[in-house]
Amino acid sequence: MTRSNNNSENGGLLQGLCNVLVLISLVGIALLMRGCSFFGSKATITNTSTITNNTDKFIDKTVTIRSIPIQKIGMSSFTVSDARFFGGKPIVVVNASGVPFNLPVDPNVEVQVTGQVRNLVIPKIEQEFNLKLQDKSYADYINKPAIIARYILLEPKPGQVTQHPKQYYGRKVVVQAKVSNIHSPILLKLDKEQLFGGQDLLVLLKAPPKVAIHKGETLVVYGEVRPFEVTAIQQDYHFTWDANMKRQLEMEYGNKPVLVAKTVYPWR
Repeated sequence: MTRSNNNSENGGLLQGLCNVLVLISLVGIALLMRGCSFFGSKATITNTSTITNNTDKFIDKTVTIRSIPIQKIGMSSFTVSDARFFGGKPIVVVNASGVPFNLPVDPNVEVQVTGQVRNLVIPKIEQEFNLKLQDKSYADYINKPAIIARYILLEPKPGQVTQHPKQYYGRKVVVQAKVSNIHSPILLKLDKEQLFGGQDLLVLLKAPPKVAIHKGETLVVYGEVRPFEVTAIQQDYHFTWDANMKRQLEMEYGNKPVLVAKTVYPWR
């Protein structure tokens, strides 16, 4: 998504929706949910049960899963299982992204993982992916299917972010939810999707829109969660807000959690 220096024009940030909305930038990590090419082949969107029940079909294939993590294994791995309450077999996710990943504080928050399915043979995995694993920690999973992850992201619901925003500040997340409100061409909210607690999540787009997005439409948004500190956000993302606009933004959104979107696309 290309930055624009004209974010406050076309009727102002807080005016009604213009006819053209978000530039859909299908770049980088946002492709995770639709399949991408990190290991020379496109990622298949699936779940852990399908992998464990059809292991031979998935070995050496790149997959994307979303699941609630169960247990940390060693220093850089954890287990996931979609059917954990029904005797489902857990799969180890080995973090080979080169970026440390902390499991969510809230045990009900999902993670999104993209990586290659391999039989967990520790010496081979260590050599191929330049890793150092603690063999004893993986004793129960040796020679069983594992996902060697190149990308791991938190995938919270909007209400989970707004209910406990400090757990997400400074973290990159991917959120899939319906648009509950559109405040301006670059400011909208995603439905909280929570039965208890939380509020709708504010999303700030870094560029004026070019493709129409409608209220009630489901979006996938990748970006960084941070407090809406107007001056800091203006400086970091080169918005051209004048003093009146900054004052209005501070009154309405000051220090509330906001997802500053790097990539946005409709989920269809």
